[in-house]
Amino acid sequence: QVQLVESGGGLVQAGDSLRLSCAASGRTFRSYNMGWFRQAPGKEREFVAAISWSGGTSYYADSVKGRFTISRDNAKNTVYLRMSSLKPEDTAVYYCAATEYLTEYREVGIYDFWGQGTQVTVSS
Repeated sequence: QVQLVESGGGLVQAGDSLRLSCAASGRTFRSYNMGWFRQAPGKEREFVAAISWSGGTSYYADSVKGRFTISRDNAKNTVYLRMSSLKPEDTAVYYCAATEYLTEYREVGIYDFWGQGTQVTVSS
């Protein structure tokens, strides 16, 4: 069992940067691959970024590639999402999630555990 708690969201202006954190409980955190997803009002939850259990491999949605960076610190049981050059279309609730398997990392259904989400609002 892994419990996830996101933090770091807020209201920022276009072009600003923000770093989200996701703190995990449980000694098994380092065995899980982690992902970040987001959901805007009236839209489906969409993949943002994922990172392997070791931190050696990461994946990004095309819409955030070059602007967002996912990282993890297994000693602190925490995964991060560094967001820069934020755009109004990045506005959403951001969720972190954990999965044992990263084969289909874009798919919501492969993730076993989810956080409660943190709101990111980017004003123009």
